[in-house]
Amino acid sequence: MTTDAKSAPSKGEANEWVEIIKTIVYALLIALVLRVLLFQPFTIPSASMEPNLFEGDYIIVSKFNYGYSRHSTPISLPASWLSGRLFMHEPTRGDIVVFKLPRDNKTDYIKRLIGLPGDRIQVKQGLVYINDQPIVRKPMPAGTEDMGYGVLRPVQRFKETLPNGVTYLTNSYGPDGDVDNTQVYVVPEGHYFMMGDNRDNSLDSRFPEEVGVGFVPAENLEGPAQIVLLSWTPGASIFKPWTWVMNARPSRFFHMLR
Repeated sequence: MTTDAKSAPSKGEANEWVEIIKTIVYALLIALVLRVLLFQPFTIPSASMEPNLFEGDYIIVSKFNYGYSRHSTPISLPASWLSGRLFMHEPTRGDIVVFKLPRDNKTDYIKRLIGLPGDRIQVKQGLVYINDQPIVRKPMPAGTEDMGYGVLRPVQRFKETLPNGVTYLTNSYGPDGDVDNTQVYVVPEGHYFMMGDNRDNSLDSRFPEEVGVGFVPAENLEGPAQIVLLSWTPGASIFKPWTWVMNARPSRFFHMLR
């Protein structure tokens, strides 16, 4: 009985397939390590951080700045597996932070860190007070916010300077919004107070956890946003190749954040 040599793969072909599979596995492992330990991409889904981040911005978050928690992996680990943070480094007031929403520990949110543990935070007539002292706020030229469907809304714009010198721009619809005049929030130990730069279009720590963000536990922090890598206006789609060019915002490519 003879065997047809052409019907069976040669030893060389089998080894070639093994090498291809090994290469794919190694590449996936390297990508996973980079995503868990170093950097992770996120897409901005809303206007809550305008005028500094826009819907459609594709940002990179560094994962190592604050240390690691159970939320540092692509899928959050059970609380029984890991609690607290490993290699914890305190975030800096003014950081733009990606974190897991406390009420479900699943949804990624991005806001600016305004209050540190022990701080007293209050908003009066749209002005933020930290430990009973108003932050420095300077009026800037008015801007507009795209409300969708081509509707542009005029907004007041301010340059805010935090006590540690971090500066950034904010949008405001006026001084009498739902959370432009608030109670005093005392930030618990091990938690942080977050606010969106688009002050009247942001569900943040001014709202209770049931409807907004509430206080954010330290273990929910994923990392600070460092750079806008790429950006597209709403309507761009991977399934519509022409929008990759037509909807691109080249002026925001490789835009460093602060």
